[in-house]
Amino acid sequence: MNLNVFIYKSSSKLIKVFMRIFENFLVFILFKGNNVKFKKVSSSGIPYVMVANGGSFFIGENFNMHNGIKGNPIGCYSKCTFFVDKGGVLTIGNNVGVSQTAIICHKQISIGNDVKIGGGVKIYDTDFHSLDPIIRASKEDMIHKVLAPVIIKDKVFVGAYSIILKGVTIGENSIIGAGSVVTKSIPKNELWAGNPAKFIRSL
Repeated sequence: MNLNVFIYKSSSKLIKVFMRIFENFLVFILFKGNNVKFKKVSSSGIPYVMVANGGSFFIGENFNMHNGIKGNPIGCYSKCTFFVDKGGVLTIGNNVGVSQTAIICHKQISIGNDVKIGGGVKIYDTDFHSLDPIIRASKEDMIHKVLAPVIIKDKVFVGAYSIILKGVTIGENSIIGAGSVVTKSIPKNELWAGNPAKFIRSL
């Protein structure tokens, strides 16, 4: 190996080790400051976390997340976003991995054990705004938004850049193909993909 390459690779590896330690320390402070109940967390990069007063965020064992490109070079540069509104409950189980994922919880989002969530995935349990154009143009807009729980069961794999919308339940072991928009519930042991997501085959 070329000496310059060796020096560069060795230096980069040391820097990555120190940065990972520092980033995990900052994540610990960030979670504690937002009253997140968590156990073992490993992170590359720093997420955005906002838990409103009256909101709850629980994370199980061995939670692994990648923020930005360096942890998971899939082409998505976003950091993870976790937002829990007043009265919302976000629960993430054991052995869950997420990359550059946005989870916006106004009511309830529950993610089971051994779930993998790919780069750039968005999960929303609300429409954010009223579907009525007259209400949407008024000051009453936000109080008329529709909320419905999202439940992702054990061993689900959600492909990169997918969007999971309000009221959806994804059954155990099911897979969501990359770039899908999931608007309705999916049974266990099935592969769905597309916009809107449709049944592809049983697993």
